[in-house]
Amino acid sequence: MRVRVFGGAALVLTCLAAAACDESLSDIAGPTPNLTPTFSSIQREIFETTDSSGRQACTNCHFVAPGRLTPGGLNLTAGSSYAALVNARSILRPGAIRVVPGDPENSYLIHKLEGRPGIFGVRMPATQGPFLTDGQLSIIKRWIENGAPND
Repeated sequence: MRVRVFGGAALVLTCLAAAACDESLSDIAGPTPNLTPTFSSIQREIFETTDSSGRQACTNCHFVAPGRLTPGGLNLTAGSSYAALVNARSILRPGAIRVVPGDPENSYLIHKLEGRPGIFGVRMPATQGPFLTDGQLSIIKRWIENGAPND
């Protein structure tokens, strides 16, 4: 009986902690209050939408059209972006993987979004800001930490 009570209490505490984590993510999402650590949310809220801070949608530049060169060869339109990011090599930075599932620190996407030393070109978005907030970056990192699933 004591084991069941303890196990039940542990389950309740785990669920509450998980809910608190998700709630704090919505608090830090800033200009994208609906952003969650899922690929579909990142696609919709970051890649395809200009947010309330004025940060331009990534697809304003990263799209494919006849006769047009896509920056870095990276197409971020729906239906193409996941394959172009996850376990995909950067065209302009040899040896760099754009998104390494489970490893945001070695994901070149994070390096570009943070403007880390050693990136090819400039920090994204190339319009020189506004850049993603620390909260938005944390949510993208959480998706990568979770294995970068395609939902």
